Amino acid sequence: QVQLVESGGGLVQPGESLRLSCQILGSTFRDSGMGWFRQAPGKEREFVTAINWSGANKYTGDSAKDRFTISRNHAKKTVSLQMNSLKPDDTAVYYCAARSSYSTDYYSSRNYDFWGQGTQVTVSS
Repeated sequence: QVQLVESGGGLVQPGESLRLSCQILGSTFRDSGMGWFRQAPGKEREFVTAINWSGANKYTGDSAKDRFTISRNHAKKTVSLQMNSLKPDDTAVYYCAARSSYSTDYYSSRNYDFWGQGTQVTVSS
C-alpha cells in the first residue's frame, strides 16, 4: 500500500533546469528501487533513470545521461530528478515509479508495481 505523488513540472526554455520531486506516501512500504519514466504524445513510455534502496547504485537512460541526476532522501521519503540543459525533446509527462520486489533489471516498466499520476514538463522557446 503506497501512493506516489510527483510535483515540480512546468514550462521552461531550452537550456534551463527543472527539479522534479516524488513523495512516497505509506508507513510500511519499502521499495527495492525507484525510477523515473516519461511519455511524450504519440510515443511509448521511456525509461529515464532509477535508483536502488540505499542510493548507492544509479541507472540512467541514454537520453538523460550527463544531464539528469536522480537522488533520494529517506528521512523525507522523497525521490528527486534534477534535469539540466533541457531540450524540446524532453517534453513529456514524467512519472515516478516504485518496485516492491528485487530485480537486476531497473530499466523495464514491467518491474515497477506503483506509479504516480505524472507531472507535465514542457521545454519550448
